[in-house]
Amino acid sequence: MEFVLKHKEFCHLREVAMFPNTVNPHSKESLRLICTMIDQVVALHGDLRWFHIGCDEVYYLGEGEESKEWLQQGENTIEKLCLAHMKAVASHVVSAHPTVKPVVWDDMLRGMKEEILRDSGIAQLTELMIWDYSPDLEVDSKVNLIEKYQKCDFSKLWFASAFKGATGVNQCLTLIGHHLKNHQQWLKVAESIPAGIIRGITLTGWQRYDHFSVLCELLPVGVPSLAVCLQTLKNGGYSEKVKEDVEKLLGISSLEIDTFMSDISGTFPGSEILSLVTQIAFYLKPSVDELLENNRYVTGWFSPYHRKRKKIHPIMIHHFQPDALRLLTKWNAVMQELHTAMEKVFYASAVEEWMEENVQLSLQRLQGTVDDLDRAIQALS
Repeated sequence: MEFVLKHKEFCHLREVAMFPNTVNPHSKESLRLICTMIDQVVALHGDLRWFHIGCDEVYYLGEGEESKEWLQQGENTIEKLCLAHMKAVASHVVSAHPTVKPVVWDDMLRGMKEEILRDSGIAQLTELMIWDYSPDLEVDSKVNLIEKYQKCDFSKLWFASAFKGATGVNQCLTLIGHHLKNHQQWLKVAESIPAGIIRGITLTGWQRYDHFSVLCELLPVGVPSLAVCLQTLKNGGYSEKVKEDVEKLLGISSLEIDTFMSDISGTFPGSEILSLVTQIAFYLKPSVDELLENNRYVTGWFSPYHRKRKKIHPIMIHHFQPDALRLLTKWNAVMQELHTAMEKVFYASAVEEWMEENVQLSLQRLQGTVDDLDRAIQALS
């Protein structure tokens, strides 16, 4: 809802005026808005069988003024408020699109008592999607949770894993091993419950932690992880054969699972972006820091103090100026190459954002040093 509730024309539908992440569940206009959004998406997708209506991490639910008044009446609770809204949205999907089954995230329901869930009737309207993205997912606790949902009349359940994202809000590279372990744990859960309960698994690939956060791993960067995770699920486990198959499919000579690869290339679409992002993630900032912070001629004879007062030793400049120029030329070329590759895949705004977040700061430091060098040399000549 953040995408919608951030806009001026919809901000009056927030549960809490300051926060755009939760909608006011008491407003008829809120429900009309959500139903309109659902209808628009359905209209663009023929032959739909399921529709994920979300409803996870509903922070600040119950903290709006209307909610506070409602909660003071009778036996009203946050759980009932949440369930009532979920049922209203799911009921619209079922009535307006009879061949489509609503799917909801499960986290708002995990802590609810069985009788509350069962009596709500939500199980007759929806299928639950249980999410957990950790590599050390607890199998027994998930099995117990599934048994609870079965007792609450949910006949079909989904799992949700992650093949990228979920490891750092501004993460650039995807650690395959982290996500592989997550899928291996989900396979153990599937093996520990009766057959026929699980409808399927959704492999989520995060692009942001929320609507306002920075970009995390780009899709091309996460493709090797996606391939490994998919092949692991397809084969019922991970093996050296799975690794070899992925390497062959993606044109990668040797895939590292438990560490980030400092040098990676492939033949799959987007592999150029992965290769260039890897170069930047591993070498851009360290190489600039090495020159500007560890080079004795820069730190000793071209410090901010020297530059500001133009107290420059001409001999010392020549000890590091060629290195600075070579480094700047190299990284400008890499940046331009990546910019061109990204433009084929992403909107211009996404390219601009990623460059500004991950490239510009180091390049600006380097460019500033080269510019100061030019001015110093001109002043000395």
